Amino acid sequence: MDKGSIMTTTLFSEALQEEMKLLIYVPASYTPMIEYPIAIASDGNDYFQLGSLSRILDEKIEEGDIEEHIVVGIPYINSQDRRQKYMPDGEKHQAYLTFLAEELMCYLNEHYSISQLPSDHILMGDSQAATVSLLALVKYPEVFQQAILHSPQVNEQVLSLAQNLPEDIQFHIYHAIGKGETEVQTRDGQIKDFLTPNRQLHEVLQDFGIDYEYAELPGDHTWKTWKPDLPRAIVRIFQN
Repeated sequence: MDKGSIMTTTLFSEALQEEMKLLIYVPASYTPMIEYPIAIASDGNDYFQLGSLSRILDEKIEEGDIEEHIVVGIPYINSQDRRQKYMPDGEKHQAYLTFLAEELMCYLNEHYSISQLPSDHILMGDSQAATVSLLALVKYPEVFQQAILHSPQVNEQVLSLAQNLPEDIQFHIYHAIGKGETEVQTRDGQIKDFLTPNRQLHEVLQDFGIDYEYAELPGDHTWKTWKPDLPRAIVRIFQN
């Protein structure tokens, strides 16, 4: 099986005023003669290390289940940095959305041959990284129109923002949550029910009449739950 390559680089973000680390997966047969769909994963280091993302991509490409994609992982620094960027009340949240939609996409356009169609631009995330992926779809539908969301952290503000998803765009969203996520210990020491708010988010998203799939998985709020489901989610979204 041919294996794609992963390169590590940095990009200075004017919006965030910091160097952003990037992990960039390029399929084995990449050629600048073809325009590739692009996927961007917040919590990027976790996706490649805990989720075995590159192996899944290699296997699904080899099996002919998905098109070749370029996939960019964006690691976080620590739990505080993660919350500031990913949650809607975070100090760096709006700047992070700007980084995703404007700065990062500009960099990728300059350095790789990627599709210009918003329908070929995917956002991925788990937990708070899923939250920011959803909210980037809401704010920048002219840039991103597909998402894989595993167990987003959902509160009233997120639910309210999700209701602003434009109704005239055919989004493609895969959304999954573990059935055991009723008492999740967050990194700030709180115990939160993730399952109930995700069911509420499901009700909001299914009312849009978009290409939307929702699944409740056996397991809790960990990669032990998300990793086995990741191949299914990737086949579901990356083939569109």
